[in-house]
Amino acid sequence: MRKITTDSKRCTGCGACEMACSFYHTDEFSRDLSRIRVIKDELAGHDYPILCRQCQTPACVQACPTAALSRMESGTILLDVSLCTGCQLCSSVCPHGAAPMDVIRGVPLICDLCDGEPACVERCATEALKYEDPRKADSRGRLDIARKIWNGGNGT
Repeated sequence: MRKITTDSKRCTGCGACEMACSFYHTDEFSRDLSRIRVIKDELAGHDYPILCRQCQTPACVQACPTAALSRMESGTILLDVSLCTGCQLCSSVCPHGAAPMDVIRGVPLICDLCDGEPACVERCATEALKYEDPRKADSRGRLDIARKIWNGGNGT
């Protein structure tokens, strides 16, 4: 299954992915309406995209008391807004912090991979985001950042 993978070493924190996502889904440019978030780690000097990992066993789907979240055969997680009560359980159990809430509508902002053509990936000028099979992806970017944070920012 193809997923969005990240290489945080390439992320510049420009926010183009956030704007592309919100515009694709709402016709508005708003970080608050984006399903992807760019987090700045000032200590390590890096920007890191936070997004749905389309987990094999998604905690958000399992936690939803109304079955508003479901997993498609393709692996994509979908939200049925008509069933969502806004309880925020999905947001609280996501191990990646990738289910932010739409504070206006009171529903989670769940990545639906833009019907197989993720807008965030298309707009990422540095290729920090890719839409690929993660088994073939290079995860060094994430490992390098984790190592730097763990070692107090010195990278050793």
